[in-house]
Amino acid sequence: MTLKTVTTALAALAVSIGAMAQETEPFVHYKSDGYDWPTDPAVRQKLDEWQDLKFGIIIHWGLYSVPGIVESWNLCNEDWVVRPQGSTYEGYKQWYWGLAKDFNPTEFNPEQWAKVSKDAGMKYVVFTTKHHDGFCLYDSEYTDFSIAKGPFKSSPKKDAARYVFDAYRDQGFMVGAYFSKPDWHCEWFWNPYYATPDRNPNYNPQKHPDWWGNYVQYTRNQLREITSNFAPLDILWLDGGWISGDKVGLDGIIREARVKNPGLISVDRTIRGQNENYQTPEKLVPDSRIDNPWESCMPLGNDWGWTPDPHYKPAAYIINTLIEITAKGGCFLLGVGPTAQGLIDEQAAAKLREIGDWLALNGEAIYSTRPATVYNDGNVWFTQAKDGKTMYAIYALPERATLPASITWSGNVPKGGKVTVLANGRKLKATVKKGKVTVEIPAGLAQESFALKFEKK
Repeated sequence: MTLKTVTTALAALAVSIGAMAQETEPFVHYKSDGYDWPTDPAVRQKLDEWQDLKFGIIIHWGLYSVPGIVESWNLCNEDWVVRPQGSTYEGYKQWYWGLAKDFNPTEFNPEQWAKVSKDAGMKYVVFTTKHHDGFCLYDSEYTDFSIAKGPFKSSPKKDAARYVFDAYRDQGFMVGAYFSKPDWHCEWFWNPYYATPDRNPNYNPQKHPDWWGNYVQYTRNQLREITSNFAPLDILWLDGGWISGDKVGLDGIIREARVKNPGLISVDRTIRGQNENYQTPEKLVPDSRIDNPWESCMPLGNDWGWTPDPHYKPAAYIINTLIEITAKGGCFLLGVGPTAQGLIDEQAAAKLREIGDWLALNGEAIYSTRPATVYNDGNVWFTQAKDGKTMYAIYALPERATLPASITWSGNVPKGGKVTVLANGRKLKATVKKGKVTVEIPAGLAQESFALKFEKK
């Protein structure tokens, strides 16, 4: 099967692959069971600063961006995976690995990414230095399977991650490095002696301790070069929770990393303990308020990386999701995938600008807030300033609905019955009867979600 044939077939299947992933979600990380507060004061301080930011971007970019398919997972030999009809598993793997010869992002423009993200009102970034397929988006000393060793090697920006982090730092972002603990390209994880039945190592590490020892050293080496070469990092976002951090000696790696990256937030996803500094429910919003640090992550489209038919979610949906997540005490990490050429496409950028326009008017009710004791009543969500004196009531307008003549809620009674519309500064009267607050909606207010500000009684 030729590259052109496979690419055409995959483009046609991209939507169905994404849809199936949405339906089955066998690889989605949910919230870990419980939380242990970090003991390092610098980490606690960094977490508090991160909780002020509320809205971030996670960028998946790599070999999968060339044909525009779901990231890495088609390499995994599990029965939910969809590959082109007629392709063999081994043939597909070799085709996929071969994309390293085609990944040449000649328009690579991390400054554009950072500008688009800032325009969206985002405040932090998590960039995929290496996904499960093992392809490195930086110049790793320990493998030739990287952007710096392919056709992009002659570019001055071949150490791509460095330029991404610098571009976002220049825009005032907190920066984080995504890193996959599983590496399906590494011979010490998927050893060529055996077949690869699933996402796990394809051998028993207890029977091959030398192989596993090599893999542990390889992982440690790469994490050390990332946390050293790209310091100062704010977040180390570790994916692949079926390989727990203790299996690769993460405790020592994090201690060492914090010498050059003081207060580094470690996110060993779903692995409760001192290396999971915040929880990361994926593609969902928890049912209720959570009092420890957490973040919901979900893609703007169906998949994390760029696809030719992305089906981006409406900006209003993202805004309402951000409102709910914030009211429940979390941060929202939105996934956007640049094209194989190295740009965020205009369709995605337009969605992000819509979100940013809303935040420019209503962001005071989102940024640097904390959840209220009473955080929700119907379509009204509540946040409060960190001093606990100023409250915000945010009306989340349902999709395809128009603003009602008035909104009501119970609890969180405004002092003096006065509220202010954040979007235009207009002062309104709130009527309070038996603990129920009613606010008449003024004519001319935009048909979108909006926030009210008031002092709590």
